[in-house]
Amino acid sequence: MNKLNTGEFYGTHYRKSAFENLIITDTEYTHRKVDWHYHENPYFTYLLQGKLFESNKRESYYLQPGSLLFHNWQDAHYNTKPPEFTRGFHIEMNEDWFSNLDIQITDFEGSINLQNAIIKNLMNQIFIETKINDQYSNLSIESNLADIFHTIKESKKGSFKKPIWVKQLEELLIEEKIDYSLKSLSSKLRIHPVHLSREFNRYFGTSLGNYIRLIKLNQALCLLTSNKYSLTEICYQCGFYDQSHFITSFKRIYKTTPSKLLKNIS
Repeated sequence: MNKLNTGEFYGTHYRKSAFENLIITDTEYTHRKVDWHYHENPYFTYLLQGKLFESNKRESYYLQPGSLLFHNWQDAHYNTKPPEFTRGFHIEMNEDWFSNLDIQITDFEGSINLQNAIIKNLMNQIFIETKINDQYSNLSIESNLADIFHTIKESKKGSFKKPIWVKQLEELLIEEKIDYSLKSLSSKLRIHPVHLSREFNRYFGTSLGNYIRLIKLNQALCLLTSNKYSLTEICYQCGFYDQSHFITSFKRIYKTTPSKLLKNIS
């Protein structure tokens, strides 16, 4: 079985950035199939464009733009992809990084399919920082990564205490086209709208309205990075009222406008 050393991923790297104890790559996947292999260090894979099938010894994932996986070190897996352009964003962390931040890597076993909108939002902010890449980027990236691991750990810690409707709602919110209204969601979950609104923050870490906003912004950022759609098309696909509403929401979360981000990406 192949072992990939620090900074190695199958494909063509558009950009490889080395921060303190971190290596970040923006990569085009060029192999139709990658046989069983494992990586020397833990890392995140964030699919930006295209589709990918990935399987490890326990689970399989059909990945599309916006899918986010965490792999612990030496977690063996293989990949296949259709004959289309496929692009992934990776963050690889060595042992010193975890030690310096007092994060126990043993708390995060195997591969984890991360679907939480807050975690994806933090990953988007890291992606944007790699394009800015100034003297403050390393600190910002480390802070966001620490928040990601904290959120994963807290989610795992409280998973056994969650009521059934929380898991059902997590699955509902993954669907691309649903009615996000409080009335519709509470009806599908068979709980009272007031109970859903009041209890949502306890299990998701923010309000229902803000969580849905983050879902839409996460979708929008992936569409932006593909450089295939106009802002008007992105507004329509992500369910924003108009372009002004989209730009205002985007700037509030990411501290930059969509057009400025596109310039940094290009």
